[in-house]
Amino acid sequence: MKNMLIAGVIALAPVTGGTPAPKPALPAPTGHYAVGRSDVHLVDSHRPDPWVDDRPRELMVSLWYPAKKTRGTAAPYVTPQESALILKGFPELKDLPPDTLTKTKTHARADAPALLRKGGWPLVVMSPGMTMPRATLTSLAEEFASRGYVVAGIEHTYESVATTFPDGRTVTFQAGAGGQTPELGEKVARVRAADTTFALDRLERARRWNRLIDESRIAMVGHSVGGQSAAHLLPVNDRIKAAVNLDGSYNPVTPAEPVTKPFMMIGNPRQQPVTSGRPKSWDLFWPHVTGTWKRWLTVTGAEHVSFVDYAVLGPQLGMPAYPIDGIRSLTITREYVTAFLDTHLKDKRRPLLDGPSAEYPEVGFW
Repeated sequence: MKNMLIAGVIALAPVTGGTPAPKPALPAPTGHYAVGRSDVHLVDSHRPDPWVDDRPRELMVSLWYPAKKTRGTAAPYVTPQESALILKGFPELKDLPPDTLTKTKTHARADAPALLRKGGWPLVVMSPGMTMPRATLTSLAEEFASRGYVVAGIEHTYESVATTFPDGRTVTFQAGAGGQTPELGEKVARVRAADTTFALDRLERARRWNRLIDESRIAMVGHSVGGQSAAHLLPVNDRIKAAVNLDGSYNPVTPAEPVTKPFMMIGNPRQQPVTSGRPKSWDLFWPHVTGTWKRWLTVTGAEHVSFVDYAVLGPQLGMPAYPIDGIRSLTITREYVTAFLDTHLKDKRRPLLDGPSAEYPEVGFW
C-alpha cells in the first residue's frame, strides 16, 4: 500500500533548490455547459466502518453537474489539512508549502445553481485509486459535467491519504496495513461496492439530486483500485449499466460473475496483453468479460497517474514530465471515456471507439 501511495503522489515532487512552487492549474473543461460542484457528507448508521472500530461508515461525495452560468467562487481542490497530509512524510515533497495543493485552479463553481433538464442527466460514479483523494479525478469530472453528465466522486474513507469532514475532522489512511493480498483486494472490492450502493441510494432519495439524475442511465469510472472495483461491481449491480477501468490491476483477478455489460479498460503500456511468460491481471480478467461490447486500450508513454490530475500537476510543480505530456494524456482520457459514456448512456455513435485513430496514435487497441 505504501508503494501505491508513492506512485500516486510522486508526480508532485518538486525540483529542489528553493524556487517557490508555481500555482498549479487543471485544464479547463471543453464542453458546452458551465460546471458546478457541491460536497455532501453521508453517514450510514447501519454499517460499521470496515477499517476502524466503533464508528459508522461515513463518506464524503463530490457532485459535479451542469450549472447555470455564474461568477461564483471556484470550488476548492482540497482542504489545507488534506494538502498537508498528501505532501507530508515524503522527502521529495519537503520543499513545497503544506497548502500548495489548495491553490490548484479548478473550473467548477462551488454550489452553483444546477441546470435542470427534463428527465435528468446521466450519472457517472467515480472511484479514485487507493490512498488517492477523490480530488484527483477533478479534471475528468469537470469535463464530463461540461458534456452533460452529473458526476459523483466518492471518497472511500480511510482508503484515502486524507479526508476532511464538514466538522473539521481530517482522517487519514488506515486500510491495508498488512500489504497487498488477495484477501485485502476482495475486502476493498466489497467495501467500495457497499459505499457505491449506499451513495446511489442516498442520491436517489435526496430531492436536490434525484431531480437532476436519470436513474436509468448510470455508469461507473474508476482509477487504479477504483477501476478494478468498478469492474467487479458492474456484473452484480443492476443500476450500473457500463463501466471503465483506468489502469487498475485486478485483485482478485476473477469477477464474481461474468462481465456482460459494456466495459472498457485503458492503461499504460505495461497493461498490454502478455504474449509469452506469466500472464498479468488484465490477461486473467479479460476472458471473464463476455459481453458483445468491450474494449482493451493502452496509451503509449503513459504511467499509472497519467489518467488523473497528477499527470499535469507534477510537471507544473517542477517534476520532469512523463514520456507523454500530462495535458495530452488527460485529453486522451477525457475523449475516450466521454466517447464511451456517450455511446452507452446517450445512445450516440462515437467512431473514436471503433479502432485506431490518426488523431490519437498513442492509443492501441487489443
